Amino acid sequence: MAEPTPHRDRPRLRPAPLLFEPAEAAADPEHFFDLESIDDPRALLERATELTLAFRAATDRAVEFQAVAAAQLADPRRFDRLTPAAIAERAEWTEDYAKKMIEFGRELLHGGEGRGSADPV
Repeated sequence: MAEPTPHRDRPRLRPAPLLFEPAEAAADPEHFFDLESIDDPRALLERATELTLAFRAATDRAVEFQAVAAAQLADPRRFDRLTPAAIAERAEWTEDYAKKMIEFGRELLHGGEGRGSADPV
């Protein structure tokens, strides 16, 4: 297995494009889910709140998938298993956080619901 590239030598990752926003709109830095076109502050607050809740739910779900992947990568039955330190480096976490994520992922894989939140801290 190749040595992981140090963080400073890696190219900066761009945020993943959001699948439900057209690429042309995402290219415009002033555009954000058409919020800039809403003039009524009540409607703006309502729509911005909807988006906030959707992003929080998406974040929680993504963290759960990270935890499951970390647990799978650390599985001692794998011939190519990774140490918590190696997982931490790949995910740009601290080693302590990687250990918590591995444990959270194991809970999820064994049918547990975790700690009621996708955040293992």
